Amino acid sequence: MRTRIALLTLSVALLPLACASGGGSGGGSARSVEAAPPPVQRLALERPIPYPVDLPANYARAIERGTRAANGAPGPRYWQQWAEYEIAVRLDTDARRLDGTTTIQYRNASPDTLRALVVQLLQNLHAPTAPRSFEEEVTGGVELRRVAVAGAELAALEGDDEGPGWQVSSTRLFIRPPSPVLPGGTIELAFDFGFPVPQAGASGRMGYSGEDMFYLAYFYPQMAVYDDVAGWDTDRFTGQAEFYADFGRYAVTIDAPANWLVDGTGTLENPGETLAMDVRARLDAAAASDSVIRVLSSADYDRPVTLPGRNGRIEWRFAADSVHDVAYSVTRRTNWDVTRTPVGDRDRDGAVDYARIGSIWRDSAPRWQHQARYGAHSIAHHSEFTGVSYPWPHMTSVEGGGIIGGGMEYPMMTLIGDYNERGDTALYAVTAHELAHMWVPMIVANNERRYAWMDEGTTTFNENQAKKDFFPGTNWDLPEVDSYLEVARAELEGSLMTPSDYHLPGPGYGIASYDKPATGLATLRAILGEDTFLRGYREYLRRWSFKHPYPWDFFATFEDVSGIDLDWFWRGWYYETWTLDQAVGGVRVDGDRSTVFVEDRGRLPMPVPLTIRCRGGETVELTIPVDPWLAGLRQTSIEVDCAVESVTIDAARSYPDADRANNSWEGMPAS
Repeated sequence: MRTRIALLTLSVALLPLACASGGGSGGGSARSVEAAPPPVQRLALERPIPYPVDLPANYARAIERGTRAANGAPGPRYWQQWAEYEIAVRLDTDARRLDGTTTIQYRNASPDTLRALVVQLLQNLHAPTAPRSFEEEVTGGVELRRVAVAGAELAALEGDDEGPGWQVSSTRLFIRPPSPVLPGGTIELAFDFGFPVPQAGASGRMGYSGEDMFYLAYFYPQMAVYDDVAGWDTDRFTGQAEFYADFGRYAVTIDAPANWLVDGTGTLENPGETLAMDVRARLDAAAASDSVIRVLSSADYDRPVTLPGRNGRIEWRFAADSVHDVAYSVTRRTNWDVTRTPVGDRDRDGAVDYARIGSIWRDSAPRWQHQARYGAHSIAHHSEFTGVSYPWPHMTSVEGGGIIGGGMEYPMMTLIGDYNERGDTALYAVTAHELAHMWVPMIVANNERRYAWMDEGTTTFNENQAKKDFFPGTNWDLPEVDSYLEVARAELEGSLMTPSDYHLPGPGYGIASYDKPATGLATLRAILGEDTFLRGYREYLRRWSFKHPYPWDFFATFEDVSGIDLDWFWRGWYYETWTLDQAVGGVRVDGDRSTVFVEDRGRLPMPVPLTIRCRGGETVELTIPVDPWLAGLRQTSIEVDCAVESVTIDAARSYPDADRANNSWEGMPAS
């Protein structure tokens, strides 16, 4: 990323020459004179000019080591860690308590020797002393009953204790193993744990609602990320910024009461040991149907919908590969709607592939009778629009009114509010949004703790494109533009590059994570044009599927695909809080020729799309490139071969102009 700006010298002031002369008397004595420094030219610029994007030192070192490439692609030596999980938990629905074990085979794919390990204990958000972004129920957090390495139990460390052991700090568990994990080595970790299930846990991302609904997420010890740029991610989870996790393989057993339905991340490995035969038959038929089929209704629970199990309990076994988290619903007296949707040609064998779409909801949420159709459209749309086929066997939405108002995503699963008050359009929108998260961060796994805009903004953009398809005739990008501008005009926004948990209170986090980055992608599309933008966008998603991108990978990929240096855009939009304000400065008409004057009154440089109507009825579309503003000018002009009757800047509203009142001119001036 290099910015080469040809600066226009508006006025030049020469500094006085600084000449030092030695003293002394005459009479031919020698005199020492220092050479004068060359004159310094200072440009009197009319506006701030965005300077180039500087790569952080740790990211630049990753390029030098070959784990990342300067063009935004993974480098030839790219690596990332891998873990295989065996999780077995038992849910006591009466006591609202979860207990279980987790065994992790952790493979060190890095070139580094790991002398300490970091594990996430996200339920410790509910521990008494945990730092929190919001008020949360205090349950006591995770009860760790056993921490073992290679089968040997470790002791808890206190203070400056040395030697092998473990220590908890808020939502982080630090482990010092008996022996370091060498490059290419594998270590086994094992945990026995339990916790009371909070009602709306992890800021509404899991919990229970009423007597018939549990949603299990953020519930097990999970390896933190060790990556090629920053090493260990030791950021706390405070209830606001969400994911950063490595990919792995999961084998999960959920022990739940009979006649409760369990669904979740992965493929159900033992349907013949769990679901009643007639339910299995309806599920198989629905999974092959292009129409929505009611597999279960709330009334069906008056009879057994599962097998009786052992001692009134059933173990549900799920397997998932190449995911970085898991979540499960445990429900009864719910409706279960199922259909299928096309996701493109996953295997590139010329055949269309499908994913099963599920919707689990209660009678208290009647709008959800359409939700399976919303989910089917969303997954099909996102597969086509992103160019990356949905890779997993199913996508299930669970109605969680009483736990959450909006929605929360997990691989193959999402928890969404009832939307009784917000309406059908809003329910489609949140469905399209949460299911778009299956691409970012579930496939393209960025660090949301640091850069929430990379996934929330991208997902909001994808949601808006899906809404354009589902509700044609409306520009669904504009609500994000308007929300962003409202906050920007009030000077309440912060830089998008601010770490996610450190935005100013109020609208700062939301605008920087959702509205502004979504607006940025729509703006970038206007700058590059639809075709070039989509090539860059899809290439970024393809390159970083099942990997960990950083912002500079995103920036460089678009420059690589487009062949355009966009440092001015990255700097102005992502690093600064500059706003755009372009204005028609006037028009001079001389017979059959006119000069249109355009002013840039804001700080954010941007091209100027002009719609010019001539007196004879002809309409001319022109675009002034960004160059005059990058040269430090505030005004430029363009010649038109007609007598101009009116001028409009950005008639299509492709750019986020903060004051559109000065974007047009009409008049019939004298020649």
